[in-house]
Amino acid sequence: MPTPTTSLALGPDWLAPESLISTFGLLGILVIVFAESGLLIGFFLPGDSLLFTTGLLVADGKYITYPLWLVCLLITIAAIAGDQVGYLFGRKVGPALFRRPNSRLFKQENLIKAHDFFEKYGARSIVLARFVPIVRTFTPIVAGVSRMNYRTFVIYNIIGGILWGTGVTVLGYFLGQIPFVKTNIEYILIAIVAISVLPIAIELLRARLAAKRGTTAEERAAAEEAIRDTRRHYGNH
Repeated sequence: MPTPTTSLALGPDWLAPESLISTFGLLGILVIVFAESGLLIGFFLPGDSLLFTTGLLVADGKYITYPLWLVCLLITIAAIAGDQVGYLFGRKVGPALFRRPNSRLFKQENLIKAHDFFEKYGARSIVLARFVPIVRTFTPIVAGVSRMNYRTFVIYNIIGGILWGTGVTVLGYFLGQIPFVKTNIEYILIAIVAISVLPIAIELLRARLAAKRGTTAEERAAAEEAIRDTRRHYGNH
């Protein structure tokens, strides 16, 4: 039965999931998952496709000879630990970011929007963000900046880490044993990435439509007042 391949470009060749796994093995997978889950430098790394390919290769016994349960456990721990680091980083650096007019990595307006997002959708945002590229990297940091309740964050971080780290890997393990999936893995990975970025595309479209409609003077004033209130709040910390 043919072995999987990811030669079809999903980005630079060295970022292809199978290339990363064949080069760095399980340790490399864990480092990538940790970095993408909560370090600013990890936003460009493959996440969903890497985990799916990991499960597929575990089923094949190629590059990874550890049992599935151990691989899933370690990946889940790495994902949870990455989010914890991201949250603590955001909580520590957040006040400084709010006091600065602009930041190279953040804009105050975006922090205000993130805070409003958490206020509106609550803790489930931590779980949902796991399945959205780029967003999953910045969400724990923004959660820390927004002073999300730590106990609540930990609970939903664990839930999200299990659903994503174990769920996507197990999905790759079982689907990877289907002949059609194995012979079309390149296109399956592209579909996974496309589905993952769909929420971002929808949000960008909504933002563009909103921009075309224009912002009223009252909305601009309210946004500016919210930024000033946040600066005053964090300036006292």
